[in-house]
Amino acid sequence: MTNKHTQMKKFNSFFFAVALVSSSLLFNACGDDEPTGNGGGTTTSNEVIVSENIKTNTTWTKDKTWILGGRIAVEAGATLTIEAGTIIKGQAGTGANATALIIARGAKIDAQGTASAPIIFTSVADEIKTGQIESPNLPNDFNGLWGGLIVLGKAPCSLKADVPETNIEGVPVTDPNGLYGGNDAADNSGVIKYVSIRHGGANIGEGNEINGLTLGGVGNGTVIENIEVVANQDDGIEWFGGTVNVTNAIVWNAGDDALDTDQAWSGTLDNFVVICGSETDHALEIDGPEGSANAGHNLMNGWVKGSAQAELGNWRSNAQGKFEKIYFFNFDAGMADGRGDLDLDDASAPNFPSILMFDNLEITTDSSSLSKIFKDGTDVHATKVTAATNAGAQTAPFAGWSWAAKVEAYK
Repeated sequence: MTNKHTQMKKFNSFFFAVALVSSSLLFNACGDDEPTGNGGGTTTSNEVIVSENIKTNTTWTKDKTWILGGRIAVEAGATLTIEAGTIIKGQAGTGANATALIIARGAKIDAQGTASAPIIFTSVADEIKTGQIESPNLPNDFNGLWGGLIVLGKAPCSLKADVPETNIEGVPVTDPNGLYGGNDAADNSGVIKYVSIRHGGANIGEGNEINGLTLGGVGNGTVIENIEVVANQDDGIEWFGGTVNVTNAIVWNAGDDALDTDQAWSGTLDNFVVICGSETDHALEIDGPEGSANAGHNLMNGWVKGSAQAELGNWRSNAQGKFEKIYFFNFDAGMADGRGDLDLDDASAPNFPSILMFDNLEITTDSSSLSKIFKDGTDVHATKVTAATNAGAQTAPFAGWSWAAKVEAYK
């Protein structure tokens, strides 16, 4: 861990304390009010604290701000509907008390924001109000103030020892709502559209943070499109197996990896933007199967803006799949320190180019040697350009509703 990273964590700890104070004030303000029937919450005129798991069909409306008072699970058989324009805030907490919203196996989420009224998940320290896109008080790189959104399903995963299911990271193993995996490729966990997730990634233990959006064994019956993750202390989006497809995703200022894939996820990510920050490790971290089940995924039409700290990507642990039409830029500052490259580890290199494929990779760089950037033979699929030509994302889908697009962070 670098000194810069350590200093940032300490700075975040100060803000963490502010969030704890905010949480305490909210509880005191709401403690004597009547239950709402929405997950065991209490309510004031415009805020509802949700303090118990959701076991029946429930709707969160845009006229309230919904406060996650802990680790809240939507349990099997229940559907949580979130109206367009709704703001959900997580209270501060670490360890087993880290706040998060879990959509358990057999449950569903119906979160259909719109381009004019996105759904925003953020921290109680955020003073954002309905109708705002930018936070009025939190910088776009403040992270670790709450947990994140976790969606779990019954789709196939390649797990160690070929077990059929396991516990997702970021949730204590004692919580049965943290299980994922199964054999239903078409499993349906609901709909997530026009959703922005911010300032999350709280620790539950050493090296075990919560991702901005965690997808564990999620099936391709689930619809996920137009997603933004801003300032998450761990990964922006991480897939653990499953078959779900994702369209139009933007990750900005991830504290670890922007996009992370594991356990033979076999879906497609189409049209994505990664904006690396000062703490980002890898723009792309691609892992393969952990059990005997093999499957690859497809990442296509991507736009990746680097930083001095970040690597383009690391393909490891028997990684498989196809990665095409991805444009990289702004990585030169880190290359002098041996960073900013794309490489394959010893377990993944033999898969190239048969079950690990690259096509139409483009980069804007001062380097004269693409083989020093795209290693292990992948440079044959890379082209040096002054601007994206045959690769890259369409940024128009992010306009109007995402924080990153509002300030044109990807330029």
